[in-house]
Amino acid sequence: MKTERKIIRTETPEARPGFLGAGHMARQLVGADFTASDPFIFLMDDVLDKKDTNPSGGAHPHAGFETVSLLLEGEIGDEAYKMHSGDFQLMTAGSGVVHTETIDRPLRLRLLQLWLNLPRKNRNAAPRVQDLPLNHVPVLDKKGVHIRLYSGSLNGLTAPVHNYVPLIVADISLEAGATALLDIPAQYNTFVYMLEGAIIAGADEQLLHKKQVGWLDLFEEAAPSTLKIAAKEGKARLVLYAGAPLHEKIVAHGPFIADSADAIPGLYRQYRAGRMPHIATVPAAQRILL
Repeated sequence: MKTERKIIRTETPEARPGFLGAGHMARQLVGADFTASDPFIFLMDDVLDKKDTNPSGGAHPHAGFETVSLLLEGEIGDEAYKMHSGDFQLMTAGSGVVHTETIDRPLRLRLLQLWLNLPRKNRNAAPRVQDLPLNHVPVLDKKGVHIRLYSGSLNGLTAPVHNYVPLIVADISLEAGATALLDIPAQYNTFVYMLEGAIIAGADEQLLHKKQVGWLDLFEEAAPSTLKIAAKEGKARLVLYAGAPLHEKIVAHGPFIADSADAIPGLYRQYRAGRMPHIATVPAAQRILL
């Protein structure tokens, strides 16, 4: 028998002015307590409504984790690859990499970017990037429920992305009156983020509405479980994140994640000495178009 998951914590993060300047509002969805969010380190909902041609963003380094990017609206990327609305990217920073996100023209975009921990044994993995365009995303469309699966396996779908950490990422839309039962391993730390409308979620029928994050209860033993969601009145849309906790301590400093504070200065020296490759220049085998 499958365990019925329930919502145990809801949060409504506020949007604040972001570092990209005028028109950038950033909402931090994850990042307050890693022991509770493991393996999720940090998640931002960035909305940019840029009106000028002054360059924003630019080249910057990362190491020790993976960035998981879901572009909800707009276009972003570099000379090697550009993401468009509905595209997905998983970049393994691993031993250290530089990537570029420069925006130098008027546009509107909305990006969900997650920092995902790497297992200690893979902390220094060779950098790689996996791009999954919208037209290659597995889709389930049944009885008013529309699921786009970007990572992992869910309700009979399996995404082509290769993971170091077991991870489910799904964009789910519900028509008015529609109900879905989502199959999620009970030991996966899981949360949903509401993009539109409202839902009734979980065994205790919690109400979640637009801009809210709802965290599920978590079980230690590996077993099947389900999350029931139903659209409340009109249409609803949410993003589901579920990942296997690693139960490993980390140190976060700026753009780097490490096992201990002793490793951080070496990463800065590596970057300043130009010894971190740009993701656009890594071997073709490490730039994967799915």
